[in-house]
Amino acid sequence: MPKLAVSNIALSAYDHAAKLGRLAELGLAGVEVAPSRAWMDTWHNLTPKMVRSYRKEVEDAGLGVVGLHSLFYDHPELGLFRDAETRAQSLDFLVHLSAVCRDLGGRTLIWGGGRRRGDVPMAAALTEAQDFMADLCKRIEGHDTCFCFEPLGPDETDFINSAFDALAIVEAVGHPGLRMQLDAKALLANAEATNEPFAAAAPHLVHFHANEPDLGVLGTSGAVDHAALGGFLRDIDYQGFVSIEQRMLNAADPLADVALSAAVLKECYQ
Repeated sequence: MPKLAVSNIALSAYDHAAKLGRLAELGLAGVEVAPSRAWMDTWHNLTPKMVRSYRKEVEDAGLGVVGLHSLFYDHPELGLFRDAETRAQSLDFLVHLSAVCRDLGGRTLIWGGGRRRGDVPMAAALTEAQDFMADLCKRIEGHDTCFCFEPLGPDETDFINSAFDALAIVEAVGHPGLRMQLDAKALLANAEATNEPFAAAAPHLVHFHANEPDLGVLGTSGAVDHAALGGFLRDIDYQGFVSIEQRMLNAADPLADVALSAAVLKECYQ
């Protein structure tokens, strides 16, 4: 049975301790961490003490850290298809985030933004991505973490849209440090909300985002069939985390909306 989690983008920034305990009461087991939502500086001034403190807050609330996502939110200058110096900085930053993920007790790092190829031909982009990930995977050996390229819709990126695009890179790199993630709104945007991507990704699938096209409360758009997607996960006996990816909708009481999504999560994905 999948385990249930929520991203901290649903919570007010930098101050989660008071709300974490209520997440467990909603039947959630994990927190997925967008680093820029937890800390104002996610790199050079992020200390081990700050990481340990956040982990303690999560675990004291009866939860665990799933992993990280929204990796480049506060570092848009980094990513793929950059010059050599920026490539090196991007590698260093991701190795740093892998260590943060490890120290939080998490495993998965979901790579969404920071990969628009622009004028780079597709064949060259694939080669660059494979070489970059091969280098990264070697550097995080021993962390017991893994990166996943998040398939996205064509309005969000021009590189790795289909789940099969991500799978091709996973298979080409052939390293346990690179695995698969699927995303409800991306499956919808790419006309892949069928069983085929789930069956193909099954040997490598470690994470699933339950979300809506606008990152609203689950089920409110009417566009995503969460019951069907949950069925596809059950068909492959998926045992990993299903994480609510939902923006903060009500600053006065963000957990009211999380509770609505948690109910859909339990109904459709367990």
